[in-house]
Amino acid sequence: MGRSDWLLLLMPGLIWGSSFFFIAEGLDAFQPALITPLRVLFGFLALVALPQSRKHIPRKDLPSIALLGVFWMVIPLSLFPFAEQHVSSSVTGMLNGATPLFVVTVTSLMHKSFPHRNQLLGLLVGFCGVLLIAIPTANNNSSSKFGVALIMCALCCYGIALNLAVPLQKKYGALPVIVRALAVALILTAPFGIAAIPNSSFAWHSLFAMVGLGVGGTGIAYALATTLAGRVGSTRTSVTTYIIPVVALFLGAIVRDEIVAGLSLVGCGVALTGAFLTNRSRK
Repeated sequence: MGRSDWLLLLMPGLIWGSSFFFIAEGLDAFQPALITPLRVLFGFLALVALPQSRKHIPRKDLPSIALLGVFWMVIPLSLFPFAEQHVSSSVTGMLNGATPLFVVTVTSLMHKSFPHRNQLLGLLVGFCGVLLIAIPTANNNSSSKFGVALIMCALCCYGIALNLAVPLQKKYGALPVIVRALAVALILTAPFGIAAIPNSSFAWHSLFAMVGLGVGGTGIAYALATTLAGRVGSTRTSVTTYIIPVVALFLGAIVRDEIVAGLSLVGCGVALTGAFLTNRSRK
């Protein structure tokens, strides 16, 4: 990986790490079902203004882009706000360290291959760290367990989505694919968001959080991650998620005064170690 690839690897992790903080801020006023279409709308508006996003894509590939929109945006972006009603933003962000496990599993199934032994070791170490992160939260009550389950479902969708993104990005580039996927996501989530408006309140900090979440986490970060997936593959791209726990932990604990268990902190360190082993094993 070159220096530009490492920069692309770092930036989505930093942006997505703050996404869970923005979701928590949004939940202060908005219903979970409203957060998803708002972030998708702001992300779409941020990217559709760029000339590169208007590159023509043949009709035959639009179903694949629609499928990408469902698995990378509609399902996971809808699950995270509901999960954060039961799990803190810090823990939600740290649990995203499990993404490489799902990506490697899906990639292996799709390409009928088996992970390299050293790579598998790194992923197992990382997943053990994720378990340590989740245990204190899951032990709280059944509601917390439900929140953790929603997060795991979202990460499974990411595993599928990253594999769908690779061939599309190689053919058309990141922006045209992402903008069309966002359009699909907006169409599918908007009705639920509109229905949630009567039960939502309003706060300026929640609205600003949605702007940051949409422009950064749903617009810029997705474009960067899709570009990276096309250059270095879906498995390596998933390693960017190991940057997320550190950012999410900092913002949740420092800004929102969330309490994080010591075992979860240990798990975060173990997960980051697994990320290092996973990436090194593919050099």
